[in-house]
Amino acid sequence: MPFLNSILIPIWEIIRAWWWVLLPILLWKPLWFLWYFWGNDRFSKGEGKSMLVELKMPAEVIRPFKAMEQVYAGLWMLYDPPDFYEKWIEGKYDASMSIEITSIGGDIHFYLRFPEKSRNLIESSIYSQYPEVEIMEAEDYTKNVPANIPNKKWDLWGTDYEFIKKDVYPIKTYPKFFEERAVQEETERIDPLAALLEGMNKTGPGEQVWVQIKIKPITVGEDDYDKRAEAEIGKLANRPGKEKRPFLIKEATDVVLLGQLPGVGQDGEKEKSFLPPEMKLTPGERDVVSAIEHKVSKVMFKSYIRFIILGERDKWNKGNLRNTLGYFANFNTQDLNALKPWPKSLTKVHRHEKLFLNMFFHKTLVFYKKRKLLKRYIQRLRFNYPKKGEEFILNIEELATMFHFVGRSAVPAPSIKRVEAKKSEPPVDLPGE
Repeated sequence: MPFLNSILIPIWEIIRAWWWVLLPILLWKPLWFLWYFWGNDRFSKGEGKSMLVELKMPAEVIRPFKAMEQVYAGLWMLYDPPDFYEKWIEGKYDASMSIEITSIGGDIHFYLRFPEKSRNLIESSIYSQYPEVEIMEAEDYTKNVPANIPNKKWDLWGTDYEFIKKDVYPIKTYPKFFEERAVQEETERIDPLAALLEGMNKTGPGEQVWVQIKIKPITVGEDDYDKRAEAEIGKLANRPGKEKRPFLIKEATDVVLLGQLPGVGQDGEKEKSFLPPEMKLTPGERDVVSAIEHKVSKVMFKSYIRFIILGERDKWNKGNLRNTLGYFANFNTQDLNALKPWPKSLTKVHRHEKLFLNMFFHKTLVFYKKRKLLKRYIQRLRFNYPKKGEEFILNIEELATMFHFVGRSAVPAPSIKRVEAKKSEPPVDLPGE
C-alpha cells in the first residue's frame, strides 16, 4: 500500500492543480456549437432577417419551362459566402431561400422565404420571365398552428428526403415528361406538379399539407462536386485514373512498319486495348454519363426537401400522405436517381429499431421525432443543424421541374389563387391634369 500511495498521491496532486487545463479540450465542441448558433441567431435578427411572400399564379402560363430555369439562374445571384471574419465574428451564413407549397383546408398557397435585403433581386428575377405573377408579402402560416404538435388535439406525419444514389446523378426532369418545343402550348404539357396540387385540392377542413424545398446557391467546386462527378464518370467508363491514351498514329505506324497488331506486344502477349474505355460503353451507360455531365454543366443549388401533413386528430386524413409521396415519386428513374424518405427524419420508429428503447419508450421516440421535424420546418433549418444533414445538389433544370408557375389549363385545381386580370402600365400618351 505505501508503494501504491506513493504513485497515486502525486498523480492526484497533479490533477487537482491542473484539472482546468482539460476544460478547453472537453468543452470546445459544445462551446463552438453555442458560439456558432448564437452568432447565426444574432445575424438572422439583423442583417440576415428573412421575409415571406406569397405568389399568386397567373390564369394561364404559356412560357416554356426554360423560362423557369432563367428565374432560378437569377436567384443564384443570392450567392454571397461569408469570409472567416463574417462567419465567426458576425455570425453570417450563406444566403438561401425556401420554396413552399401548402394546402390549408384545401386552399393552396405558394410561398417564397428569403433574406429581406434580397427582395428586389427575387422580384426582378420572377417578373423578368413571368410578369403576370403577383407577389405579396404574407404572414407566416406556420404560426397559425400550435408549436407543440403532436398534442392531444393535433398530430402530424412527415419526413425529409434523400437521394438513393450520389447526388451527381440527376432526377427525372421536364424534357422527359414531354417533348420540348420552341413554343409549348399549355395544353400540351404533362405537368409534374399536377398530382401534388390535385391531391392538395382534396384536403378538407382541419387538415394541412406543407412542402418545403430549401435551396442555397453554390459553385461547381464546392464540396468537390466537380471532382465527385468526374470520379463517378471515370468509374462508369472503367477508367482507373488519369492516364495518357496511346496515340492512334503510333498504333498505325506499328501495324504498317512492324506488322504489330494493336493491343499485341512484340512477344505476342495481349496488351491493354488502345481504345478509350468510354468507347466501350453501352448506349444506356453513355446516356447515364451524358446525364451526369449535363447536370454539372448547369447552375446548382445545395438543397434539402421535406414535407409535413398535419391536422386535428378527429379530422385529418392520413391518406393525403399518398398524394405527397406520389409527387416526389414523379421524379424517380431506374437508371439515374430517385428521391426517398430519409429514415433518420421519418416520423416513425419500427419495432425492430433500437429494440431495448422500443420496449419502453416507443411512443416517446416517435413523439420526439415529430416535434423535432416540426421545429426544423418552422425554423427553415436542415434536420441536424448545425451539424451536417441530408443535403444534396439540384441544378436549375431539376428545380424548374419540381417548382414552377402553373396555369389553369395544365393544373385546373380550383383552390389555387390566381391573377385573373393582367395588370399593365397606363399609356404613355395619357393626358395629365
